[in-house]
Amino acid sequence: MEKPFKVLAAACAAACAFVPTYAVENQSEADSSAIMLRDIEVSANRAVRTTPVAFTNVSAEKIAAINDGRDIPFLLNSVPSVIVTGDAGGGIGYSSIRVRGTDASRINITANGVPINDSESHNVYWVNMPDFVSSVRDIQIQRGAGTSTNGAGAFGASINMLSDAPSLDSYAQVAASYGSYNANRQTVKVGSGMFGDHWSVDARFSHIGSDGYIERAFSKLWSYQGQLAYRGDNTLMRLLAFGGKERTYMAWDYASKEQMEKYGRRYNPCGEYTADDGSTAYYADQCDNFVQHHIQLLLTQGLGQYWRLNAALHYTKGDGYYDQYKTKRTLEEYGLQNFIGADGEEVSKSDLIRLKNNDNDFGGGIININYSRERVNATLGSAANWHRGNHFGQIKWVRNYVGPLNPLQEYYRNTGRKFDFNIFGRADINVYNGLTAYADLQYRHIHYTISGVSDNFDWNTGSMGVLDIHRDYNFFNPKVGLTYLKGNHRAFASWSVAHKEPVRDNFTDADPEHYPVAERLFDYEVGYSYDCRLFSLSANLYYMDYKNQLVVTGQLSDTGNALSVNAPKSYRTGIELQGVLRPAEWFDWQLSATISRNRIKNFVEYIYEDEWTNPISFERGNTPIAFSPSLIMHNAFNFHWRGFDASLQTKYVSSQYMNNASSEEAKLDSYCVSDLHLGYKFGQIKGVKGLRLGFAIYNIFNKKYCNNGYAGAGYYMDGSERVIYRYAGYAAQATTNVMGTVTLDF
Repeated sequence: MEKPFKVLAAACAAACAFVPTYAVENQSEADSSAIMLRDIEVSANRAVRTTPVAFTNVSAEKIAAINDGRDIPFLLNSVPSVIVTGDAGGGIGYSSIRVRGTDASRINITANGVPINDSESHNVYWVNMPDFVSSVRDIQIQRGAGTSTNGAGAFGASINMLSDAPSLDSYAQVAASYGSYNANRQTVKVGSGMFGDHWSVDARFSHIGSDGYIERAFSKLWSYQGQLAYRGDNTLMRLLAFGGKERTYMAWDYASKEQMEKYGRRYNPCGEYTADDGSTAYYADQCDNFVQHHIQLLLTQGLGQYWRLNAALHYTKGDGYYDQYKTKRTLEEYGLQNFIGADGEEVSKSDLIRLKNNDNDFGGGIININYSRERVNATLGSAANWHRGNHFGQIKWVRNYVGPLNPLQEYYRNTGRKFDFNIFGRADINVYNGLTAYADLQYRHIHYTISGVSDNFDWNTGSMGVLDIHRDYNFFNPKVGLTYLKGNHRAFASWSVAHKEPVRDNFTDADPEHYPVAERLFDYEVGYSYDCRLFSLSANLYYMDYKNQLVVTGQLSDTGNALSVNAPKSYRTGIELQGVLRPAEWFDWQLSATISRNRIKNFVEYIYEDEWTNPISFERGNTPIAFSPSLIMHNAFNFHWRGFDASLQTKYVSSQYMNNASSEEAKLDSYCVSDLHLGYKFGQIKGVKGLRLGFAIYNIFNKKYCNNGYAGAGYYMDGSERVIYRYAGYAAQATTNVMGTVTLDF
């Protein structure tokens, strides 16, 4: 890992050219030339009521009521069309989120307008930023192509997180949680308030731990955030540093139904091996270890009454590895020589321990200028980001190995480099009497290279696969729409185009004859909502038409890796319904449902003999897209009386396939799970500004369910008969479990 001084120097060196758009709230009624920038929000990629986009804002108050240390996806489980998953089974550890069936690598995620998605995999590893939500003011989830944003293409949804605004008054907060499976969280937050008429400092430190519901799926997580802010009459500048360190035992292999029946639902096959005495053992260090630091320099500058300049410089440093025990591996695949064993026989396969390392740097700048006056609100913006990712593997140990083995012998190394540039113009104009016209035009350029050797052994050449990837992409992403606002009514219609480049694995796991092309999305949305004091109702229709969407077909590369193949035609279509009933000040009833149809047209499945040779294909016709349930529902009864609050939340997810061939053997059953959140906030106590006690019961009806998994298939010959077999692994989730939280404000 680079020294902190080098990290800081690299961040400062980036601060030369491009310096997300922040809209000013709570402006003073004083002279218009003196803008009091008390709160900021990213408006360059955020939707408002006049934007023809389906979106949900989740406030800090709502987050705080349920924040007990679980990962951010689980705190967003009540948002329409959202499904969350977790490897460890208890909400802490490796987790992910899907929106409208769209997986995490297709969801654009930003913090203060700065990309969080990994530049190469496009995934967000929430475990690398534990308890970040304790420093978040609010989160906006846009469904569909959404507005122009920075980083990975929004190919079904985008999530924008806005960190806490600088403190105006001094404060301190201590929070602690404890619950089932030794789940625990400790958080300390402090703020100086304003000093020297212009300055303020805020800081947070957190620790989160859990043994996990799944065996050995423990998590040990640490995180921090610091903020130095300067306020002037027309200026707000913030320097943020936040990051996390994690050590998480693997649980991503999942267990089959047969294994669960034999060993129990909590069985974890990761790290399992046979010891010298013949007994079953588990490798204690089968863990993912990673450290990630983020630095952001954010500027909002008022330029007169109608103009505002907004800029950001950012740098992210990530460094880590995962430690993995592999059984009966071919030594040649790891650059090792066969050896003569104690019995005099040549050994070509043996157990070994490997480390897979990732050392990456990501930085860049964003600049936007906004004009807002009467009927016109327009933004012109641009961003440029650079990424370098070093990937390399090492051999830590080989069972009974005879021969030269250097400590941490390296067996592959490659480097990915990516330059991502975009420029966009966006405007909404109040055309007439509540009717607003909207246009958002974005050009995006990506230059991506990978050089070196991969971790895949090429049996045709007898060496590790050579990587020499050079790709350039140029995308034009237009978005247009109309919004009508009148009294309590809101209606909108929009048409958007989005493009997405392939991810790293699409190249490293493929061979040159199977490199994919970019994906394209045409997104059509129509929505209507009515909101009054007693109730709110809304409906949103969408049709997401894909060209060349990357899907898994069962097809393998020459090195035996699963390929993601461009499906010529596929689509997602559905209706999102939401309703809120507020019959009394102390009670509200919230209900949402997403009914959808998600299909790949003319899908062809490939199955291999012994999962490796002699492929056969089957034309399956129009098939459901994997991990895309046709019905998602959420119901919440919320009570709030004086200092007491309670919320009974129920989530239903219909059955879903884990492959694209609609195989019954690869199916996740439907599930319906209810959680109960209780809280009481005391009034001011001597020496304490506030005290809140919280208690949550998750899965109160003890439902045994799985929310994620994987599926595979193969065949073998029984005489002249071909016998097809299928297998699957399932991510079992915790039965009834509890968590208690105490929060003190000073």
